[in-house]
Amino acid sequence: MCAHILVAEDDEMQAKLIRRLLLQEGHTAVVVHDGRAAIDEAKSRRPDLVVLDLMLPRIDGFGVCRMLRQDGNVPVLMLTARSTEDDVLLGLELGADDYMTKPYSPRELMARIRTVLRRSMRPAGNSPLLRAGCITIDPVRHLVTCDGTPVTCTPGEFAILHAMTAEPDRVFSRRQLLQYTRGHDRASTERAIDVHIMNLRKKIEPDPRRPVRLLTVFGVGYKLVDGRHDA
Repeated sequence: MCAHILVAEDDEMQAKLIRRLLLQEGHTAVVVHDGRAAIDEAKSRRPDLVVLDLMLPRIDGFGVCRMLRQDGNVPVLMLTARSTEDDVLLGLELGADDYMTKPYSPRELMARIRTVLRRSMRPAGNSPLLRAGCITIDPVRHLVTCDGTPVTCTPGEFAILHAMTAEPDRVFSRRQLLQYTRGHDRASTERAIDVHIMNLRKKIEPDPRRPVRLLTVFGVGYKLVDGRHDA
C-alpha cells in the first residue's frame, strides 16, 4: 500500500519524524508548516491522506479540515495536543476520519495511518452493489448514491454506511460501529459515532432533524431502514 501523504505540522522535529516513518513504509510524503500551505499543497498534489496538526499558524487545523471537505473527501488524520472531547468531536464533525492526541507513539501513529488508508482504498474484486431503501453502495468504486444522487462521504462515514447497508434493519451499537471505523477504543470515543451519524443524516435524510432512514434506537444504537420512507 503505497500512498502520497501530506503532513501539516508546525513542529519541525515532529514533522521530520513523521516523514521519516512514512518513507520507511514506502510512502511518499510532503511536509508543510502552516495551514495556508496545507490547503495549497492539497489542491495541487491531491494527496491520499492528510496528517493534520490542529495548532497550525495562519489557518488552524479546523479551518484546513473545513476547506478540504469543501473540495473533496481526502482522508484526514488529526493530531492535537488538546484532548478535550469537544475539540475531538468538532474535528470529527468537520470531517476528520481519525484523531490522535499528543504525545503519541510512532508505532500507534503508523497503525492509525494504515487503518485510514485501508478504509479509503477501493476493495478488490467484483463486489455486488448493496442496497437499503433509497441508499445504494458500490464497494468496488467506493460510491454512495441516495435516490440516484451521488453522496460524498468521508472514509469513516463510508465504512459506517457500508456496514449498515449490508445488514439493513439491524441495530448497531456505537461500539460495534467503532469496529468498522477505527476498532475498539476508549468508551468516550463512542460519542464520535454520534457525530458521524449526524453528518450522514445531513447527506441522506430529507430532513436531518426528523430522520426516517437512519434511525436512533434509544438505549441501543442506530439502524438503517430497509425501505423507502420519505417524509
